[in-house]
Amino acid sequence: MRIVLDTNVLVAALLNPGRVPDRAIAAACAAGATMLTDARIGLEYREVLARPKLRRIDPALAAALLAALDARGEVLDAVPAWEGAMIDGDDRAFVEVALAGAAHAVVTGNAKHYPTNLGFEVLSPAELLARIG
Repeated sequence: MRIVLDTNVLVAALLNPGRVPDRAIAAACAAGATMLTDARIGLEYREVLARPKLRRIDPALAAALLAALDARGEVLDAVPAWEGAMIDGDDRAFVEVALAGAAHAVVTGNAKHYPTNLGFEVLSPAELLARIG
């Protein structure tokens, strides 16, 4: 399975170890899923996790999760722009990577922000966990 993880899923997993987002990521990694990113997404993950309001996240835990995703990941270069309508333009990179990387799913806590007719599924962490858990 080829997956794009929205940053909000990473944050939720790190803020709440052992809960659904954390278990969904662990299950996806254990199942051999490929985590798709590009330079923009990788930078966003790191910038968001460095925000002062998230300082309660254990830096070692965050580094370990990012390393695990990198180990299971594929970083795409030269991702084409997608000009379709988006509720939240900040999510555009996730759609573009999903399209360019032939993702099976984008996993997010904000499914309503994503178009649903682009050839990949938009799943919550609970839905991903139910599929591969």
